[in-house]
Amino acid sequence: MLRRLYNWTIEKAESPYALFFLAILAFAESSFFPIPQEALMIPLIVAAPHRAWLIAGVVTLASVAGAALGYAIGFLFYDTVGIQLLEFYGKADRYDEFKAMYDEHGSWAVAIGAITPFPFKVTTIVSGLLQMDFLSFIVVSLIGRGVRFFLIAALLWKFGTPIRAFIERRLGLVTIVFFAILIGGFAVLKYAI
Repeated sequence: MLRRLYNWTIEKAESPYALFFLAILAFAESSFFPIPQEALMIPLIVAAPHRAWLIAGVVTLASVAGAALGYAIGFLFYDTVGIQLLEFYGKADRYDEFKAMYDEHGSWAVAIGAITPFPFKVTTIVSGLLQMDFLSFIVVSLIGRGVRFFLIAALLWKFGTPIRAFIERRLGLVTIVFFAILIGGFAVLKYAI
């Protein structure tokens, strides 16, 4: 089943709709959705490395647009939607910590959330809740998300062929390692932040 899913994703990378679905995923991930856009971005770049920069640009812009929605959720709908999303990610009871981090580090808190594996949707909702300057929020989000996605694109563009061959030979192992790192990263961040 995993092999079929991988092959399907690789086939769809050249589809005229691939970027559209990736943009929707990136938009949703920045405001509420739990699956990271890299789950689709990486196979798309591996399948079509000549489109790496376009893919990174689409993901960056869609992610920042989704970040604006996350900000609006925190700013306008925290009591109804925002609190439920933060509870889902296990961060609802950490308001004082977030406020202290924003008071002390300001835009750096957003930059860290934009670049690291910390769930960016938590950063966007908290930014709205704490009424961070919206223009600063968007600029820092654009820079942070751009750094993250263009770095991934650059690595895959440069080393894409050997990475693709390795992934295709060891798909099961790569999947296990990817999810172990993803889950481990979230667990470490949950207790560290």
